[in-house]
Amino acid sequence: MSRGYIIPDRKEIETSLRLAGEYGCAFEYNDFFIPEVLDDPAKQEEIIEFYARYRSDFSNDTMHGAFFDVTIHSSDPLIRDASVLRIHQSMEIAKRMGLKGVVFHTGRLAGFRSEKYLKLWHDINRWFFTELAETYPQQQIYMENMFDEAPDVLADLAESMKDISNFGICLDYAHAALTDFPLQGWLGTLAPYILHMHVNDNNLKDDLHQPVGDGQIDWKTFDSLIRKHQIEATTLVEVSGCEGQEKSLNYMRQHEIYPFYA
Repeated sequence: MSRGYIIPDRKEIETSLRLAGEYGCAFEYNDFFIPEVLDDPAKQEEIIEFYARYRSDFSNDTMHGAFFDVTIHSSDPLIRDASVLRIHQSMEIAKRMGLKGVVFHTGRLAGFRSEKYLKLWHDINRWFFTELAETYPQQQIYMENMFDEAPDVLADLAESMKDISNFGICLDYAHAALTDFPLQGWLGTLAPYILHMHVNDNNLKDDLHQPVGDGQIDWKTFDSLIRKHQIEATTLVEVSGCEGQEKSLNYMRQHEIYPFYA
């Protein structure tokens, strides 16, 4: 089973396939969270058929689910219904392809710590994603920290759903690095629930999705924390474009950064 993942580029599919083979990576598809694609079954089928020409088995691959303005805990029923629709559309594509898992965002208002709001977020997400996991038992569901300011709210949800075998956390380490909360605390708090991770670099101020090694994130610290907390999770190098991906993969392999040990 591959532990490393890259985002395939349909315009450079041969290079994507070469990188996947050279570094032992699976694919995480970023083609299906775009609203125009979700609204166009023919376009979805066209994209699936494109990848099927190069891959006979998608079962180790993942995809990023809908996230633009997705807020299933909204008190506005129109927004809530649209959000539920987008998530189910994502899951249906994953089921159609036979993918391993789908990544969704927390959708929280960053920094808003109203007790009533946090309880609403927790209760609705627990109910909804429990039902979703039961409806799609063959797919793992990963919830990613977006601009969450700390790991506690996400950890509380994951703890309440720990018996749901196909639900877990996608830790976006670059997002965590943008917060004031210590990275040791992010890893220590979420470690029991992390099934998947996203990595890329930034300047510790902005979500830049730079190649790993090009920004200011300390990747040796990342690797030591992964080892310390004994995390074994699949890891996407969330960098667009084959050039940046290859630069990241080479950096991680040369410096023996999880999961690309030499």
